[in-house]
Amino acid sequence: MRETKRAVLILADGTKFEGKSFGYEASASGEVVFNTAMTGYPESLTDPSYEGQILVTTFPLLGNYGVPPADSREFLSDYLEDSHIHCRAIVAQDYSWQHSHWLADRSLSDWLKSEKITGIYDIDTRALTKHLRENGSMLGKIIIEGCDDVDFYNPNLENLVGMTSSSGVTLYDTDTDGHINAVCLDNENPDAGKSDKKTVVLVDCGVKHNIIRCLTRRGVRVVRVPWDYDFNRIAYDGLFISNGPGNPDFAEATVTNLRRALDGDRPICGICMGNQLLAKAAGAKIYKLKYGHRSHNQPVRRVGTDTCFVTSQNHGFAVDSNTLPEGWEPLFVNMNDGTNEGIRHITKPFFSAQFHPEASSGPKDTEFLFDEFISLL
Repeated sequence: MRETKRAVLILADGTKFEGKSFGYEASASGEVVFNTAMTGYPESLTDPSYEGQILVTTFPLLGNYGVPPADSREFLSDYLEDSHIHCRAIVAQDYSWQHSHWLADRSLSDWLKSEKITGIYDIDTRALTKHLRENGSMLGKIIIEGCDDVDFYNPNLENLVGMTSSSGVTLYDTDTDGHINAVCLDNENPDAGKSDKKTVVLVDCGVKHNIIRCLTRRGVRVVRVPWDYDFNRIAYDGLFISNGPGNPDFAEATVTNLRRALDGDRPICGICMGNQLLAKAAGAKIYKLKYGHRSHNQPVRRVGTDTCFVTSQNHGFAVDSNTLPEGWEPLFVNMNDGTNEGIRHITKPFFSAQFHPEASSGPKDTEFLFDEFISLL
C-alpha cells in the first residue's frame, strides 16, 4: 500500500477539495485555472503563460506517459516550452504511479519533486471545474499534511511578463544540419552580423520555445530581446511579439515601443499576449475573462469566411473588438463565446492571433500563420 500525505485545495471563497500529495511536499498558492486538454502536461507545466497559477487538469488521468529527458541544449528546450516549470502546482483526479512512453526517462512525480512543485490528486476535478466555470478563476492554496499554511497569492497584481522574460539579447539560427544554435549578443550594440537570411526580432514577453523553433525552421534568424527592450533602434526585417503570462497592463514599456513600430511598415505579428499588446498599441482596450481559455479544442473562425480552425489556447485576458480604432479589424473570432481571437491592420502588414499557432503540444491546424508572416518579410 503506497503511503501518501493528505492534502487539501482551499479556494478563496472557502470551498475545499481534499486529496493526496504526489509531488513536492510543500504548501503552494496561486490563481486556480483549468485546462481541458487530454495530453501535453509537460508542455503546459513549462509554459511561461502559467506563471503564478495552480493548474487543474480536467482529463482524469495524469502522469501515465512520464516526462521527456532533460534537454540536450541548455539554451533551447528540445521537448519542453521553457527550461523549468512555471505552474505553482498541478491538480489531478488520478495520478498514474507507473508511466510508459518510449521518450520518458522519469516520472511526473520525480520531476515535480526536483523542481519543488506541489502536486495533488484524488480530487473531484469535474466538480472543481464546474465551480470555476460558474464562479470564475479564483485564488487558491494547497496545504500538505504536516506543512505550514500559506497566504493566498494573486499573480495578476505582479508584472509576470517582466518575471518570465529574458534579460539579455540572443541570436538563434540554424546550422547546415538544421540544428538551432544560440549566440548571446551585446544588449547595447546587438549587431547580429551580416547574413543572407531575414532577421526577425522576437519580443520575449514569456516566450514558448516552440515559437523560436517555428520561426527558425522557416529560414529566418531570430533575435530575442527582453520585453522592455527598445527594438526600434536595431535593424530587422520583421517583428514578432510573443505569448506571456498575467495582466497585459504591466507591459506598458512593450506597448510604447510597439506604438513607434506601428508608424513604420515592417511586418508585425503577435501571439496570445502579443495580440493583446498589439491591440493596446493600436488603441484598443483589454479585459479579463471570467475563467479564460485553456485547452486544445477552442474553435475559431476567420472573420469574413466560413473557415474554422481548432486551436490551442492559454490566456485569461482578451481584446475588446468594439474598441479597435479605425484602420484595424478583427481577424479571428471564438466560436464558443464570440470573443476576439486576433486582429489585423487593413492596409499595413500587421496581424496577430490570440490562440497559439505553434500549439505545442497540439493541434497544429493554424501553424500556417507563421508562413503568412514569413511571406511578408
